Amino acid sequence: MEAEKDPLEDYLDNHYIHRSNWLRAAVLGANDGILSTASIAIGVAAASDMREPVVLATLAGLVAGALSMAAGEYVSVSSQTDIEKADIEREKQELEEMPEIELQRLAEIYEQRGLTKETALTVAKELTEHDALGAHVRDELGINEISQAKPMQAAFASGAAFTLGGLLPFLVTLFLPLQSLEYTLYGFGLFFLMVLGAVSAKTGGSSIGKAILRITFWGTIAMGLTALVGYLFNVNIA
Repeated sequence: MEAEKDPLEDYLDNHYIHRSNWLRAAVLGANDGILSTASIAIGVAAASDMREPVVLATLAGLVAGALSMAAGEYVSVSSQTDIEKADIEREKQELEEMPEIELQRLAEIYEQRGLTKETALTVAKELTEHDALGAHVRDELGINEISQAKPMQAAFASGAAFTLGGLLPFLVTLFLPLQSLEYTLYGFGLFFLMVLGAVSAKTGGSSIGKAILRITFWGTIAMGLTALVGYLFNVNIA
């Protein structure tokens, strides 16, 4: 006899919200990887007629950017985790010191969501008897297993995605002709960003057209401004 499917698993199969934490970090990392390394390469290529400075600057930007993204994401998400833990401890203390007030607060939340006053109070009482802290953490603080911050997951996703994204323009600087390299980098960078936009939208279940338009618009501005800086300081880097 086939085992009954877990309702949570069924929910996750049909929705995309459980991917939001790692997907956000991965898309941000890949976008920055493509955009940062391509922009650095374009800026240096516009100011130099030699391949070595372009490759070196792009590689340095790739390594530094990946480490910076991973560290920054870890610190940022860890701060969020610290806040969540502090709020949970505060909620635990309030439940011990004033359980009746906390019960009424929980009932008011359910009432605001559309339940009658009597039903809201009944639901609040039953959930409190089952798991008081869990009910308040979920419904009062808005913290659940899906949205809860995961520092290591976010750091790894961001750093790895930055590296993969940054490798693409780096390979362009290694193997494609040096002549008009900045334009080649721009074209490939734009193409990589469009692919990223489509993949991230497909993974997240959102509009592919909007994602591509958004990511290419800002990518064009970033790479264009960097190229302008390179041309303004048009020097032969030996």
